[in-house]
Amino acid sequence: MLTACILMAGCSDDKKPVNTSVVPKKPVVMDPFRYHKRIEVSPGQDYDVLSWGRGSKIAGAFEILHSDSSSVKFTTTTGDLDGVIVDSYNSDMDLDGNPEILIQAKGRDTINYANIYAFEFSNSGAHKLDFPKLTKSQRVGYRGDDNFYIKEGKLVREFPIYNGNTKTAKPTGAKRQFEYGLRNNEFTIKQLSKDSTTNKTTSAATAPTKASNSDKKESTSKKSKTHKEEHHKKKKRRHRSEE
Repeated sequence: MLTACILMAGCSDDKKPVNTSVVPKKPVVMDPFRYHKRIEVSPGQDYDVLSWGRGSKIAGAFEILHSDSSSVKFTTTTGDLDGVIVDSYNSDMDLDGNPEILIQAKGRDTINYANIYAFEFSNSGAHKLDFPKLTKSQRVGYRGDDNFYIKEGKLVREFPIYNGNTKTAKPTGAKRQFEYGLRNNEFTIKQLSKDSTTNKTTSAATAPTKASNSDKKESTSKKSKTHKEEHHKKKKRRHRSEE
């Protein structure tokens, strides 16, 4: 009986289906290409973002291939690339029905700085959008390592704040956050974080200091001592004049 049970168990194990599914491999980008991402804006409207170049890993070129399958129209938009592409995004920040393709690249000198290449696409073609640089006050404590993402149709940027702009600066633990929009083909920017980028003089530094109780007592004792000395001197003068 025991032998029969073992044989039956072995037969039942043999009948179990074997999982032969193979996990598809991530497409390999062949040289001289380094990056590729397909963005489907709508059925028949695809944008392939690529970067390419030989001989350098920190410089090259990018291209956006627009496939309009419904109109059987295919266009290419190219440009020089500073850094390495980190990600690319699709948005419609001005809600005009024309998609914007945003390319985020990371460059490197003394810090890991960010570059954004932005284009708005319409029936007339691609229109380049100038991404604004950080102002002097917005750069206070900036050491790079930016993080970008799309939230509610807007481009959000955040980066850690350091206690200085030199190599020895250390992170404070706070982050500065901005929201980018688009109006009349120009970027708008709004700071979302509550940190202050301007040096404000504290009221304690400008307000007149109040004397403490000990200071008041010391001042009072000095005044009384001075008053007694003057009174003693007057008595001596009066006594001499009488003689």
